[in-house]
Amino acid sequence: MRRGREDPGWLRGEPPPRWALLAPAVALVVLVLAQRLTPGDVEIGFFLAGLPPVAAFAYGAAGTAFFAALVLLLLGVPGLGIAHARGTDLATVAAVGVLSVVIAWVRRRRDAQLVSVRTVAEAAQMAVLPPVPQRVGGVGCSGLYRAAQRGTLVGGDLYDVRAGPFGVRALVGDVQGHGLAAVATVAALLGAFREAVLDDTGLAAVAARLDRRLLVDATAASVDHPELFATAVLVEFPPGLDLVRIVSCGHPPALLLRGVAVEEVTVEPGPPLGLGLAGPAPPAVTELPVRPGDRLLLHTDGVTEARDKAGHFYQLAARVPVLARDPDGLVAAVWRDLAAFTAGGPPDDVALLLLTLPDPGVYRE
Repeated sequence: MRRGREDPGWLRGEPPPRWALLAPAVALVVLVLAQRLTPGDVEIGFFLAGLPPVAAFAYGAAGTAFFAALVLLLLGVPGLGIAHARGTDLATVAAVGVLSVVIAWVRRRRDAQLVSVRTVAEAAQMAVLPPVPQRVGGVGCSGLYRAAQRGTLVGGDLYDVRAGPFGVRALVGDVQGHGLAAVATVAALLGAFREAVLDDTGLAAVAARLDRRLLVDATAASVDHPELFATAVLVEFPPGLDLVRIVSCGHPPALLLRGVAVEEVTVEPGPPLGLGLAGPAPPAVTELPVRPGDRLLLHTDGVTEARDKAGHFYQLAARVPVLARDPDGLVAAVWRDLAAFTAGGPPDDVALLLLTLPDPGVYRE
């Protein structure tokens, strides 16, 4: 599984790169040599006063204080011939150095807090949206998740694959809204799905359980959120049968990959979850014959509703035959292609789940 994690990078909690650590020392040596090679009536040594602020971006308080003291030494000792500093000049340089030390101390504390917050966020993702194994009950799995809200790892999309007494079941969904506000709904749906995999006989019953979960949560929600809903597609690989069952609750259609052919799976659409599926008309279950090696690509509308600068929608079904030949895998190839199409990534959460259908004999005893 590929996570939604992006490298936080320098100044976002990660250690500074090597060039940032070397820059102050290299600049110091270059300025000292340049002053030595410059005629005596031209002073460029005072540029050394800018080194402590530069060091503050990469070093802690102690390292920044070392550079500040070294600069004061070079400028304050006349015999070194670096600069002819007066008392007021040295006082200004010293003040800049002290301020740089304070900045370095504050930055280190902030970096430590960012690392702590990110660690908690990663733990939350592991609890809410753990990695999908490469195989579940004989079904090959590959997933990718990208949250739209920058700096977050979990948003409003979800997916899971579980094995139970009724076969292997998979869920891909998209809850109302996105970002951190939707995480509680995502957690509730995933919890209900994992229970349904073990307890509910039919796929329609699984959808009904998820629907009831949202109805109960909507009743308990504040007046600011009078209703909760989510689109979802449920897939079931029943044991001993050469078919896959699919229930769609207002969700974009899955893609069936059979060799080089790609087609949208036609199912009878049902209403989104949270609008009362448990009523007299249960959601329709579509049965699709399968063959060994067939693949199902499930996705959220963050993929198919992404647009380029000209306003054109991303044509997933048309791109998959080309991307399927990528050696890094189809899921990774789709994300790279989508990011290039939208010039940096779509504005909505994105979830992709590729299920490689097993030999139907896997389930037969």
